[in-house]
Amino acid sequence: MVKSSTARKLNEIESPPRLKRAAFGDGPPPVRPNLPILNNARLAVIMLLAAELMFFAGLIGAFLVFRLSATVWPPPFQPRLPLGVTGVNSLILLFSALTMHWAVIAGGAGMTSKLVRQLGLTALLGALFLFIQGYEWVRLVHFGLTTSSSVYGGLFYTLIGAHGVHVFGGLIWLLTVCWQAKRGRFTKTNFVGVQTARMYWTFVVALWPVLYGLVYLY
Repeated sequence: MVKSSTARKLNEIESPPRLKRAAFGDGPPPVRPNLPILNNARLAVIMLLAAELMFFAGLIGAFLVFRLSATVWPPPFQPRLPLGVTGVNSLILLFSALTMHWAVIAGGAGMTSKLVRQLGLTALLGALFLFIQGYEWVRLVHFGLTTSSSVYGGLFYTLIGAHGVHVFGGLIWLLTVCWQAKRGRFTKTNFVGVQTARMYWTFVVALWPVLYGLVYLY
């Protein structure tokens, strides 16, 4: 009798864990992973673009201060900017945003050869844009528009030159990503490098129409 009573008490003590195991299965309940909204690469690029946006906002603000305070703009005896050639050059840069978009689509579909081809085409268009800009700059310097010729020249080369430096940086980024794609670095489930390059290149392309309308047309 004593043994059976002791056994019953032991069974009552052990029964809650059994019920708990029966309720939740053999192991603990599944835990839903707390996935971040953005990975570190995209977050870093967003922070970089925010800093670049503030940088260009400062340059544009300085340009507007001198532009609005001047009675005559552009100043007399200064060469006029090449509107037509730069307009065509703007279309070249805008088209590169489309080829970059096609590159991201190819990366998402796992089409490595098309990804490499579209990245190379985007880099080629960016290089062509820089070449035409450099050629026009040489002509402007030959005609007398320099950084020391006037405030107009200084603001022009500072603002447009800063954009050119960023295009050059984006070009190096594109070539690096293209080289990685050739080596099979990206798959259709992991091509963050292509996506972050598209983020930066889109910023560079979208900024140019603002600068072209402000500096060349306004």
